[in-house]
Amino acid sequence: MTPVELSRTVLHAVRRAVDDGELSVAVPERAVVSEPGPGGCGDYATTIALQLARPAGQPARRVAEILLPRLADAAGIREVVVTGPGFLNISLAEQAQADLVTAVVREIRARGAAYGHGDALAGQVVALRVPYEVRAEVVADAVVRLVAAQGGRATVEHAEPVTLRPVPAPEDPAPLGPDAAQWALLHPAPHDRPRITADHLVQRESNPLFRVRYAHARVRSVSRNAARLGFSAEPGPIEPAIDTGTRSSTSTDGGNDAVVVSRDLLTPLADHPRILAAAATHRAPDRLARHLVTVADAVLPFLPSVLPSGEEKPSAAHRARLALAEAAGTVLAGGLSLLGIDAPEHL
Repeated sequence: MTPVELSRTVLHAVRRAVDDGELSVAVPERAVVSEPGPGGCGDYATTIALQLARPAGQPARRVAEILLPRLADAAGIREVVVTGPGFLNISLAEQAQADLVTAVVREIRARGAAYGHGDALAGQVVALRVPYEVRAEVVADAVVRLVAAQGGRATVEHAEPVTLRPVPAPEDPAPLGPDAAQWALLHPAPHDRPRITADHLVQRESNPLFRVRYAHARVRSVSRNAARLGFSAEPGPIEPAIDTGTRSSTSTDGGNDAVVVSRDLLTPLADHPRILAAAATHRAPDRLARHLVTVADAVLPFLPSVLPSGEEKPSAAHRARLALAEAAGTVLAGGLSLLGIDAPEHL
């Protein structure tokens, strides 16, 4: 079950509640599903109950409780929990999780760097009016690419009234070099003052830009090493096959760890299209920058499980893990490109 399919499932639950007379609302065209927020649980969460509360004339939590049983009995859903004022937290069934990994990886492999590009702004012309200031220019340049990735077109001019005015850079970022300068100006939220400091060049975990570029380079390295071992990526279940109650002789105890870590990686990969649409719609490349850090932090712990270790032979699980890792690398490279930053093969 992909996020798009889950969105349809949520809308079907709303439609059933309306048909049963428990809700009196117009069924919306779409339902947003995303990673659970603080205090949430499960694989995905939706705010559909909060969205429908006012037109339904009922508290959001009551709307969520009406939708809960209709969601819980849908195919591919293991559990639904209501948290906070009315968030519906959805856990997928084990097979649905495996199918989702395969579906997301296949979509990323098919679309490549264009994964997440869509039509959220199709036909729209976004006029950006910016001051003569380096950060405003860099942010506008990134917004032009993000808007184009969502089917729209953005124009940039220096005119009043200004429509895009991030907090200016305190000094010239050019000494950082092109990539670090771009990141220093794009990663902070528009209302935050950017830091033009040498820590953007430090090659260690404390530097978010380093983590993102290092994660991409590590994925590329894993792919090269897999080729030397004679196997390539193939989407599928990342857990080794189980035979007569035990794992196959080609597997190790790392299989369970890989499954757990892959779930942390799958969520931001599946959420990438929504993030790109939001970054373009809200003229906020910082959302994409922070999302890339999330992807990098999720893929790095997963990489040790990709290649066979010791006397292991490459298996279908290794090929599937490699496909998932390469999908993360594709998302990192595509996202960095939209920000105007190079994705290195070696680092």
